[in-house]
Amino acid sequence: MKFLFATGGTAGHINPALATASYIRETHPDAEILFIGTADHMEARLVPGAGFDFKTIEISGFKRSLSPKSIADNVSTVFKLVKSEAESKKIIKEFQPDVAVGFGGYVSGPVLDEAVKLGVPCCIHEQNAFPGITNKQLAKKVDRVMLTVEDAKKHLDCKHEPVVTGLPVRGEILEKDRESARKEMQIPADRKLVLSFGGSLGAAPLNEAMFDILKKHAADGSVYHIHSVGTNGRDYLDKFEAEGFERVSDTVLKKGTVEVRLYIDDMDRCMAAANLVIGRAGASSLSEIEAMGRASILIPSPYVAENHQFHNAMALVNRNAARIIEEKDLTSDSLAAMMDELLGDDALLFEIEKNARAMAILDARERIAEIVLSLVK
Repeated sequence: MKFLFATGGTAGHINPALATASYIRETHPDAEILFIGTADHMEARLVPGAGFDFKTIEISGFKRSLSPKSIADNVSTVFKLVKSEAESKKIIKEFQPDVAVGFGGYVSGPVLDEAVKLGVPCCIHEQNAFPGITNKQLAKKVDRVMLTVEDAKKHLDCKHEPVVTGLPVRGEILEKDRESARKEMQIPADRKLVLSFGGSLGAAPLNEAMFDILKKHAADGSVYHIHSVGTNGRDYLDKFEAEGFERVSDTVLKKGTVEVRLYIDDMDRCMAAANLVIGRAGASSLSEIEAMGRASILIPSPYVAENHQFHNAMALVNRNAARIIEEKDLTSDSLAAMMDELLGDDALLFEIEKNARAMAILDARERIAEIVLSLVK
């Protein structure tokens, strides 16, 4: 059997595809798997690093601005699109896949379009509650559409009824529990732990809102708190050091019950130990929050396509499985008030945790792989 995967751009698209392909490789060792992506995004590193064959096409997205530069870029994108269709057709004819699978990103468009034209059974997976433009177009043509959450269904015009499969989460996330994680981190069982982060790069608005909150927590010891400023937020480490935080290493500062890090490289342990998680609303992060059953305050990034993080967050909020603060309303006061409300009410925290856990689909990669395999003629 031969499987063609098309995805790229962000880890949110690439990692679920890798999880599914890895499961197919584990259960069907003779399967041939080929990924198509672009040479200038992270799939060019992640896919070969996972041991899969990888070929590239040249493609980019359209800009919505009417500035001269955006218009020039869009003209270039039209030429790239025509070229990428020819490149995709050539790769598909050479590889002759039994199934083509799209996991989002601009690269999925021309690859799945050509696969459909060539009569290859096709399916796509949509990670977000509000689908991207590429998947909206492909949903009308492909044989199966898979969704992370039910909420995406109302935004799609599908050729066939879509299926909710969930989104694969890392195995180490599922292996951790709160009690053992807190013992490892030496956090007393009767104390609350807050985990906050703005993604690997960080989020300046969250760092700003957290600054006074973290100083307060360090001074009064009311809660344990781990905060990541992100790799673009290194200057915040200097600000905290000026406030009396001790520099434990180049990337970690501590004061009292508060720890400020440049990045979090043990997310599975930190999230397992946490009573409250504060961060953005990317699909992968939310799937991990659901899998662990954690209460959360979500601050969706307003800078992503289709404002999809807001819709991701609302899928939880509407089920009383999270709280939301939009970035335009984010201040130290608004965030502190919501944190105090949740941390001061154990029954409320438990209810939100229970509702988040109820949304989790822990066998997502198996569900996705089953649908992919079902399309093999």
